[in-house]
Amino acid sequence: MNDPVYVVVRLLNFALTLLTFAIIGRAILSWIQPDPRHPVSRWLRKITDPILNPLGKIIPPIAGLDITPIIAIVLIQFVQNLLPRLLLAY
Repeated sequence: MNDPVYVVVRLLNFALTLLTFAIIGRAILSWIQPDPRHPVSRWLRKITDPILNPLGKIIPPIAGLDITPIIAIVLIQFVQNLLPRLLLAY
């Protein structure tokens, strides 16, 4: 349990889970349109923009609906499932 690789996998998994919740929070906030200067809005944009902006350039909106948060969460889940296999295969 104290293996450094195990600790790294757990920390990365935790960080990816937090990122998933941040993306969900940003999607929910986009429905209610809060003040963009609000600290929570700014923090969520700062955390999620590096993931969502590149995806937004690749994936166009479908019927006016931005699906980049869904795609980002699917990709994060894929990495979370793949991560232990890659790091623990050494």
